[in-house]
Amino acid sequence: MMASSSNSYRFSSGPIMWWSLVVAAMVVLAAARGATAAVACSPVQLSSCVSAIRSATQPSKLCCAKIKEQRPCLCQYMKNPALKPYVNTPNARKVASTCGTPFPKC
Repeated sequence: MMASSSNSYRFSSGPIMWWSLVVAAMVVLAAARGATAAVACSPVQLSSCVSAIRSATQPSKLCCAKIKEQRPCLCQYMKNPALKPYVNTPNARKVASTCGTPFPKC
């Protein structure tokens, strides 16, 4: 009898463990969503990158910082017809790569 009662305790902790993992995953996802939402998408923030994108010159440190900051917004910029010719170009991808910022797949 003792063995069966200890088994029931072992199985009863399974749902608690599962719910703990679910709650932890939800907290992580909420934190990630909050970090993305904190970025104010403003294409003007990338103005320091214009010369590097147009002439394929080395991007400045400010440009790299802004590309990293604005990365969550790049897909939105590529959907904008006025911005797409600047953002969705080989030179823009090269600038992002040079800055160590992976270009998003939208």
